[in-house]
Amino acid sequence: MKAKFIGALLTSVLTLLTACDDTTNTLGMSMLPSSDGMSSHTTTFQVTTQSYLVDSVYAKTSTGYVGRFTDPDFGSYTASFLTELNCTDNFKFEDILPDVYEEYIENDTLKGKGTLVDEKVRGVRLIVYYSTWFGDSLNACRMSAYELNNQWAQERKDENRHYRYTDINTDLYKGTLLGRKAYTAYDATVSDSIRKATDSNGNAIYSPNIVFNLDTEIGQKIYDENKSHPEYFKNADAFIENVFPGVCIQNDYGDGTILYVDRVDLEFQFQFHYVDSLGVKLTKKVNDANGSIGDDSTYIGRQTIFASTKEVIQANHFENSDKLKEKAAEKEWTYIKSPAGIFTEATLPYDEIYEELANDTLNAVKLTFTNYNEKSNYKFSMNVPSNVLLLRKQDLSTFFEENKVNDNITSFTASHNNVATNQYTFQNIARLVSTCINEKKAARNAAQQSAGANWDEAAWNEEWNAQHPDWNKVLLIPVSITTQSTSSTSNSSTTTAVQHDLQPGYAKLQGGDPENGGTKLTLEVTYTQFEQ
Repeated sequence: MKAKFIGALLTSVLTLLTACDDTTNTLGMSMLPSSDGMSSHTTTFQVTTQSYLVDSVYAKTSTGYVGRFTDPDFGSYTASFLTELNCTDNFKFEDILPDVYEEYIENDTLKGKGTLVDEKVRGVRLIVYYSTWFGDSLNACRMSAYELNNQWAQERKDENRHYRYTDINTDLYKGTLLGRKAYTAYDATVSDSIRKATDSNGNAIYSPNIVFNLDTEIGQKIYDENKSHPEYFKNADAFIENVFPGVCIQNDYGDGTILYVDRVDLEFQFQFHYVDSLGVKLTKKVNDANGSIGDDSTYIGRQTIFASTKEVIQANHFENSDKLKEKAAEKEWTYIKSPAGIFTEATLPYDEIYEELANDTLNAVKLTFTNYNEKSNYKFSMNVPSNVLLLRKQDLSTFFEENKVNDNITSFTASHNNVATNQYTFQNIARLVSTCINEKKAARNAAQQSAGANWDEAAWNEEWNAQHPDWNKVLLIPVSITTQSTSSTSNSSTTTAVQHDLQPGYAKLQGGDPENGGTKLTLEVTYTQFEQ
């Protein structure tokens, strides 16, 4: 009898060690039944899936997306964004400009200080910087930049922060047109020497950009208000609401390229004197045909004054064509599609698991999503998303709005295995299964105790399912994952952020409606059974 027990115990321990979980998940009694042995078993349950169309996702990001791209299968989508520009606290131009020019009266004498020629803004440029893009690098496009209007200055205070969702209508906040600029993602006019230049540390100096030369009056107005209304520059909120609310960047020509914008700068240009090491103004050379001997030598200097940063609001808008709805309606399989397109919804058989394994202990629950290995002749076809999140459907909004990360209890992440299996595999979601089952079990026990002799099991179960339609549903969501190294001597890291994937990508997954050509997925459950 002891040998039998020890053998069974070793089997169970090995199962627990391979379950990738440090807890057991007892569905039945909280006390282990008396026994002289236990054994490990594996069984399977079926999971139904369907595509879940999403019209918007929560997108708190410092990356702006702009452009238009049409896929032969999923149709077109257009990306645009708006961004505010940050203002440092109690900002003053004279604090950042080198040797700012000042004129003042002292003992009836006019004195000058510094190298700034005068207080005139000589130019203003809006610069859109991007590092990467998706699609055709030589595709002819055109970008439009608008100043945000007063409506944005008011609605940015919305406590619900709906502007974080990608269905924001950026057209509502477009004010004055600041400019339009034709471009290609790869600017062939930039020389290789500039493109490959690095600083003393070997870091690249050049960053691809699109430049809008704005009306100088815009910059002069901001400069003058900084002098007359310093309270408008007390902080970013005051600046945005009183001086410059921000910009809206849209694509108005071209199809086939999406830019990933890193930063938007508002750059001012002033005229400065050249000075020597003692601060004395330098004069022009005698042979300078553009000026007479003795004239002060000057130059135009540029300074980024305001820029988009993580401290201010940036909102992306994605708009998909109706073809996306057609893909989501297909029954023979399911899809995941980013950005803001399609998730896969799975219904897990919690009731069946509880009925069959109520008195046993869950060790591991494995769920696998397999994608079809599709080939495309299209030059710029989308890649399969690298990472996905498995999340309770009822937690979709709060998870992203509250900037949560996967806890491996009710939320899990998995990477795509594109070499061996073409799958997203969740090795152990036993905690999710036990959490959901125990949630319903606790509600049932409380209701039964309250009802007493009037208890109706079937009626309560029907009412529970009606009131909690998403209780047994999870979503498979394309995400981007940010990690931070936790050790300098090993490859260990911890997840610091899980956000919706906003880059183009998709996967066609096995599943769908079995009555319309689809198949059910398999949920593999390993459990320990105690023998009486």
